[in-house]
Amino acid sequence: MKSLRLVLAVLAVLWTVRVPSRAHDHRGRHFDKINLNIHGQVLDFTHNHGADRRIWSPALCQYRDLYVYLPPGYDPEQTYPLVLYLHGFSQDETYFLDYQVPDLDQAIACGKLPPVIMAAPDGSIKGRPSIHESYSLFANTKVGNFEDFLLVDVWNFLVDNFPIRPEPEAHVLAGVSFGGSAAFRLGIEHRDRFKVAIGFMPAVNLRWVDCHGRYRGKFDPCCWGWREKSRPNEVVGSFFGGLVKFRSKTMMDHLVPRRGPETIPELSRLNPIELIDATDLKEGELNMFIAYAGRDQFNIDAQVESFLYLARDRGLTVGVSYDPNGKHDTATGRRLFPDAVEWLAPLLIPYAPPLANDECSPLENDSQPELLKKQYSD
Repeated sequence: MKSLRLVLAVLAVLWTVRVPSRAHDHRGRHFDKINLNIHGQVLDFTHNHGADRRIWSPALCQYRDLYVYLPPGYDPEQTYPLVLYLHGFSQDETYFLDYQVPDLDQAIACGKLPPVIMAAPDGSIKGRPSIHESYSLFANTKVGNFEDFLLVDVWNFLVDNFPIRPEPEAHVLAGVSFGGSAAFRLGIEHRDRFKVAIGFMPAVNLRWVDCHGRYRGKFDPCCWGWREKSRPNEVVGSFFGGLVKFRSKTMMDHLVPRRGPETIPELSRLNPIELIDATDLKEGELNMFIAYAGRDQFNIDAQVESFLYLARDRGLTVGVSYDPNGKHDTATGRRLFPDAVEWLAPLLIPYAPPLANDECSPLENDSQPELLKKQYSD
């Protein structure tokens, strides 16, 4: 039974997030085909395509994979905004190549988003997608100095090799799921370097429980609280009518102690919602946008709504896009993507070269949820 549950769990994650496998054809022809079918160009600093081009990370004492996207009409004599893309749980940098590049490239080519440079580093713990060694959260924890890897090693590589605008207003952190959690945490903590944080279905309240102490409860402003003790076996994700379940230990055990007095303080240190007060975040210091789904299998919608509630109470504005029928999956993320582009474009236009003006088809936008006009502020 345990082996059957493991197989079903793997299938659930693959179906939900469409994790590209290393066995999948990511060799040279696949990579070349991607570049032949976009207006811009992806540069390969990985070992995924027949040669090892990885960058060295002093923080991790190992080589690490990185993709860098250059926009249509890229000119090294110009300067560009920078977007750091942070992948999610059980993914690595290949998710960006397969599922983010086409939509990003089309948005820029159609003039919906100004030209940007986007970089997608590998934040997996072992350098490959895995359910068992979850995800680094791009944080400095017992599994490694992944925050230093991102903000020192990757940052220095990009600034040394590409024409990046120096202003914090031109620097964006964007992520999906746990990557969205990392984007918000790092954005709040390092708003001297980043002025924009975007999360798709982001885990922004890692201590979420309702007033009965249940993680799976939906958000109610009159009935919510804070996790006060570790529950390694608590179910945090459910698929196929509950047949496949993900437990807290699967998601967080590699990052924080399973039990003991250090568990909750360490969780709080990584928790975006708590950093609002811990860093005294003020309105105007960080532009924030969250896109999320109403039928999220990991109950991320409750986390997001508690974050939005607290942000509003603190006088902070957060742009929101919401798909009431969406799930924690790639299809929902792609439907929400155009709203994020519409919100982001005006922020980056002052720092980017002129917009592209190619003739192109509109962004795919089937079942597009309406962008919530209400902003979460006083």
